[in-house]
Amino acid sequence: MPSPVPIAPRYLTAQIQKDLGDAMVFVSGPRQVGKTTLARSLPGASTGYLNWDIPEDRARILARELPDSPLWVFDEIHKYRHWRNYLKGLYDETRTSARHRSDQKILVTGSGRLDRYRHGGDSLQGRYQLLRLHPFSVAELAPDAPDGLRRLLQRGGFPKPLLAGRAPDARRWSRNYQARLVEEDVRTLEQVRDLGQLQLLMLRLPGLVGSPLSVNALREDLQVSHKTVSSWLDMLERLYFLFRLPPLGGPSIRAVKKEQKHYHFDWAAVANDAARFENLVACHLLKYAQYRQDTEGLDIDLRYFRDTDGREVDFVVTERGRPALLVECAWPDAAVGGALRYLKRKYPEAEAWQVSAAGARDHVDVRREPIRVAPASTLLAALV
Repeated sequence: MPSPVPIAPRYLTAQIQKDLGDAMVFVSGPRQVGKTTLARSLPGASTGYLNWDIPEDRARILARELPDSPLWVFDEIHKYRHWRNYLKGLYDETRTSARHRSDQKILVTGSGRLDRYRHGGDSLQGRYQLLRLHPFSVAELAPDAPDGLRRLLQRGGFPKPLLAGRAPDARRWSRNYQARLVEEDVRTLEQVRDLGQLQLLMLRLPGLVGSPLSVNALREDLQVSHKTVSSWLDMLERLYFLFRLPPLGGPSIRAVKKEQKHYHFDWAAVANDAARFENLVACHLLKYAQYRQDTEGLDIDLRYFRDTDGREVDFVVTERGRPALLVECAWPDAAVGGALRYLKRKYPEAEAWQVSAAGARDHVDVRREPIRVAPASTLLAALV
C-alpha cells in the first residue's frame, strides 16, 4: 500500500498573507487545483467565505450583505458580468468609509484567467496582486523527491487524484475533468455554439503534446474554420485547460518563428509515457517562472527551441529575453543530445540540464560544454 502523500500549506500561502496587507489578492488557476481549500485555510476565511456558484452567497454578494469578518473571500465571482466594478467599489469603500475596518482584507479566487476576464467597467489597476496557483510539484512533495515524481507521473498534480487511494481512481478523475470544465466553465464564461466539436478538440489535444501545434491540421480534422480553432485554443488557455509555448527567437540561431507547442495542466491525460513526462517537466518550469513573475516581478519566461535545421531543445527559461536555463527530457538514461550541446555553445552562460524520468545517472558531462545529466527529480525538487 503506498505511503501517504505529505500535506503542508501550499507554496503560495505565505505570499497571499503578505500581499493581503497591501491590496486585494487575486488567486487564479485551473479548476480543482486547490484554490478554495487554500483560501479557506487562511485566518478569518471560515466566516468570510462567499461562493458565487451558491445561490444564497450570490444573493448576499449582490445585496452587499457581507459577513462580519476580517477577510472576505469571493470565490468564482468573475462569473458575474460586473465583477470588476463591484470589487473596485467595495475596495475603495473599505479604504474611505468609517463603516468598515481600515484593514479589511479581500481575496478573490477563480478558475479562469482573472487578468483576462474583463467584461467591461473600470480598471482595477493598482488595487490587486495576481498570484497563479499551479498543481502540486516535486518540490511540494519533498522530502522524498523520487517517490514524489513517480506519484505525479502516475496521477497528475491535482489534489484529488494525487491523494486518491488507487491509481484507477486518479484515471477516472482525469477522464471526468474535461466534461466538468465544459459544463461548469465553458457554458458560463464563453460563447461556444458547437460544444461537441470543442470536446472532440479537447480529446485530440493530449495526443499532440510535445509537437508543434498545427491549427490547419486541427481545422481539417474537425471541419471547422481556422478562426474557430484559434478562438477555441485561446479560450482553453484562458480556462487553464492548456498552455502554449512560443519558440525562442533570434536570427543567430535560425530559429523557427511561429510554431507553438502546447501542454496540459492535467498531464495525467497524456497517454504516452515520454510525452507525459515532458508535459510534467513543462508544468514544473512554468510554475517556477510564473511564481517568480508574480512574487518578484521578474522578466522571466518559458519557451522551447527549434531551428530551421531541425535541432530542438524541449525547454528554455529566459530572463530578460536571454536563455538562463536549458532543459532536455529523456525517459531513460541517454547520451547528451546534439541540439542541447549546440544551444549551450550559443548561450554558454545558461545552465544546461538533461533530465530523465527513469534514469539513475547523475554527473556533469564536461567533454565539450558543461551539461548536467541527472534524474528529473534532482532539478525539479530545487524549483517550487
